[in-house]
Amino acid sequence: MTETSPVQVLRTEVPRTIAADSRVGTSLAFTRHRLSLWLKSPRPYLMLIGFAGFLGFWYLSVEVWKLPRFSQMPGPTEVFHEWFSKDPTYGLSIFIPEYYMHIWVSTQRIAIAFFLATVIGVPLGLFLGWSERFKQFVFPVFEFLRPVPPLAWVPLAIVMFKGSETPVIFLTFLASFYATALNTMLGVESIDVSYVRAANCLGATRWQVFRHVIVPGAMPFIFTGLQISVGVAWFSLVAGEMVSGQYGLGYVINTSYTMVRYPTIIIGMATLGLVGYVTSAAVRLVGDYLMQWRTRELALGGDR
Repeated sequence: MTETSPVQVLRTEVPRTIAADSRVGTSLAFTRHRLSLWLKSPRPYLMLIGFAGFLGFWYLSVEVWKLPRFSQMPGPTEVFHEWFSKDPTYGLSIFIPEYYMHIWVSTQRIAIAFFLATVIGVPLGLFLGWSERFKQFVFPVFEFLRPVPPLAWVPLAIVMFKGSETPVIFLTFLASFYATALNTMLGVESIDVSYVRAANCLGATRWQVFRHVIVPGAMPFIFTGLQISVGVAWFSLVAGEMVSGQYGLGYVINTSYTMVRYPTIIIGMATLGLVGYVTSAAVRLVGDYLMQWRTRELALGGDR
């Protein structure tokens, strides 16, 4: 056997390293370009105006006008003072370690449920859209169970799963799974059949068509479904944590209501919005990175 010399190894590995570095550099440059365009557009400033209008209405309706429907609600002054206080009245602020424990527990549950929904939902959606026979068997059951809200599964979840953690993850998984599988199936069905025919004419096998045509073609729908999925996962998580659990943002909201700690209800809701926005944005960034070909196609007018 011939031994590979160090020079040959360098000749092989260096181009790969350069190519990988160039791809990373291109991705970073593209991200910086999109960020600069976003900052130059009116979108961030309109977003700030929207938040300012929301906070202004909240302040005026609760603390100034004291409207009948809002008289019992905590105002933004009380909420922000509690949220950023080193010695909070109700024991929950950014300076209290327990606050971050609730965030970490909820995020961990979301990560597990979202991972399971992606691993199970994406392949199921691909096969539902790809195989008509498989769809005829599975889709009626899928559509029968999908309208059932996660809260309706609470008694069965407690019976089926032991402990307090697994039922919460199961309830969080359900809504996320349905959104992921359904959007993936719609993505497969949206692919132009001419692409499949062209691949077949070029001699591609059924597996090659599935791998190189169906999966990439469904990617935009898949990541749209994943963004919806992570959002509804937070929605279901709160419902699950209100029923079971000793930590979590949903537990904070429910406990605060029963103990008449209204400012911490708003703190829990605002924290849910912030963390949910970050997770959804992370999924969107991953999708943009994996689908740079889609961005180039749209820039060239390929989606007319």
